[in-house]
Amino acid sequence: MTHTAQAVVIGGGQAGLAAGYHLRRLGVDFVILDAQAEAGGAWQHTWDSLHLFSPAAYSSLPGRPMPIQVGETYPDAGHVVGYLTEYERRYELPVHRPVRVDGVHREGEFLRVETNSGAWRARAVISATGTWWRPFLPAVPGQSDFRGHQLHTVEYRSPSDFAGQRVIIVGGGNSGAQIAADLAYDTELTWVTQRPPRFLADDIDGRALFDAATARRRALDERRTDTGGVASLGDIVAVPPVREARDAGLLKASPMFVRLEADGVVWADGTRAHADTVIWCTGFRPALAHLAPLGLRGRRGHIATEGTRAVDEPRIHFLGYGDWTGPASATLIGVGRPARDAARDIAELLTNDR
Repeated sequence: MTHTAQAVVIGGGQAGLAAGYHLRRLGVDFVILDAQAEAGGAWQHTWDSLHLFSPAAYSSLPGRPMPIQVGETYPDAGHVVGYLTEYERRYELPVHRPVRVDGVHREGEFLRVETNSGAWRARAVISATGTWWRPFLPAVPGQSDFRGHQLHTVEYRSPSDFAGQRVIIVGGGNSGAQIAADLAYDTELTWVTQRPPRFLADDIDGRALFDAATARRRALDERRTDTGGVASLGDIVAVPPVREARDAGLLKASPMFVRLEADGVVWADGTRAHADTVIWCTGFRPALAHLAPLGLRGRRGHIATEGTRAVDEPRIHFLGYGDWTGPASATLIGVGRPARDAARDIAELLTNDR
């Protein structure tokens, strides 16, 4: 069976819901297709101790402030899941789940969205699948030789799973620092980073990062070279657990090793460390396999965009993948503006059609 809508949003996490909010306000007939069985996006799959970088008042989607979590300055992942669930219900967003999108194809003046439960025909598509579903693992010599346990950030849940183990964490970003702080007390921990970790000042949180990202995007739009941005401030937000472990002297980073071997890792000078587990906190890539039939990637794999719109297929919009599709658009507070811009662009497209 083939269904019809003016617009299809792929992904029912925070970016997809923000898109739905603005499409609804503009009177666009749309659906949201979500592969997850329940509301909450990737937040329902994170590790147990994860908290936001910003207070609830600075972590809201358009139209609905996030309620304060009692006893917490920085809300935890469960609170975010509850907020997104209520947001979806409050605005009666037409989310269909669980629906897996297999591919998006051109079909004359329409786009055909093939799913595991039938097809949708639409004039425009917003891809809002995020990055959580495509973890990145760097190629390091000896990975197949290591006899211990290897996992990525997406598979980590709790320090109780690793109590008493020799654990090596790879990655100098926020995920690496937070998981290192989580494990610092109950494991024999080695934290490995490509360069010395840079902690932001203790009074800086997600609010300052959003402001910096917005200023950088404005500078780029105005073709100024003094872009500044988040990188000028540091890499790691000193949320309370990270700050406590750092101040206790438990977050001391080692340089990146050069290879793995059967029972551990080896550095360039020959130093070795035994390990039971290696956790790769090495980031993510945009989950865009569903767009492969459109052939939008250039020679280096990059998809050219103008704002949120694909240059080579202006009926496709990208939302929630980071600065590539709008300043801080992978955050709750940052996704609202690019979601509004994408919805307005789609509404204009439909008006021109008529």
